[in-house]
Amino acid sequence: MNKKKIVFLTGTRADFGKIKSLIKITQESDIFDVHIFVTGMHMISKYGKTIIEIEKSGFKNIYPFINHDDIIHMDRNLAKTIEGFSHYIGEIKPNLIIVHGDRIEAMAGAIVGSLNNVLVAHIEGGELSGTIDELIRHSISKLSHIHLTSNEEAKKRLIQMGEEESSVFTIGSPDLDVMNSKKLPSLDFVKNYYEISFDKYAILMFHPVTTEVDKIKEQVKTLVDSILESNMNYIIIYPNNDLGSNIILDEYERFKNSKRIKIFPSLRFEYFLVLLKNAKFIIGNSSAGIREAPYYEIPTINIGNRQKNRSLSKNILNIDFEKVLILNGIEKVLTLGKMKKDIDFGDGNSDKKFLKLLKSELFWEISNQKQFRDLI
Repeated sequence: MNKKKIVFLTGTRADFGKIKSLIKITQESDIFDVHIFVTGMHMISKYGKTIIEIEKSGFKNIYPFINHDDIIHMDRNLAKTIEGFSHYIGEIKPNLIIVHGDRIEAMAGAIVGSLNNVLVAHIEGGELSGTIDELIRHSISKLSHIHLTSNEEAKKRLIQMGEEESSVFTIGSPDLDVMNSKKLPSLDFVKNYYEISFDKYAILMFHPVTTEVDKIKEQVKTLVDSILESNMNYIIIYPNNDLGSNIILDEYERFKNSKRIKIFPSLRFEYFLVLLKNAKFIIGNSSAGIREAPYYEIPTINIGNRQKNRSLSKNILNIDFEKVLILNGIEKVLTLGKMKKDIDFGDGNSDKKFLKLLKSELFWEISNQKQFRDLI
């Protein structure tokens, strides 16, 4: 029996954290030939060149591809990724391409797969992203043949979008596999590794909203003013390399003389989880505040529109870009302590569900000839 050849595509530290457990369980299997196409932020030194972390994870068959042209032109980066990935799959001829989320790299993978009659599986489709990410996520879903959703609500949205119910499988959010792991390092180990001296801290992750690029400078100035005035300790992680990220990083220069603040281009996913699990709260507009933080019962201060309507968790305080609101929000969440877990993103065994799917003959019989299904 010939091994089924599978390609995972990853473009950011975030989506690698989501698919890491799936790569591991399939590469350890003797019935699949698993490859990893690494591109996007992973290849940029300014953002930590996180392909190094992928290599350190012990994975095989890693193919690096630099798609970064200029963050002002996401469309050009998309086009470059399509070209590079097309040549790549033309050489290795996979049976399945696996993409995640709502980034242009995932869109490139779905476009190349669908146009070359290669099955495409999309992880975490059917969710709400906000701004341009919303359009990209749903576009990837329409270009994909198989859907691996995090919950039943997402599955219903995909069916509402005309997807065939028999092609939608709820496996949960794969990052919970890592979050639940008993192999996570201790907090002391992580703090020593990153030379973090303070005990009590919050985490700040703020990404540019590309549809609001004209507002970013004012928004991040308000945020930085608020963070400095709060007089708390913060661990800050660089934004995604989207349009507007340079504006954010320029404003972050104001943090450099503060002993209360540590700034990192990137953190190893497992180490980030340990820091998040022990944080007082997370602030900004990262999906980590929508998914990982509530799972760990950590309060989130979500600012602006990037994650609008994505989660109704009571652990999340949604506010606008006003200093008084941000400072009041910080004061409020500090009184809350640990929050009750109130989200549904699976039970931490997505990898096993995923492997079981791949071992099913019916999975490989899903057609790459799609047709819109009307709601009955």
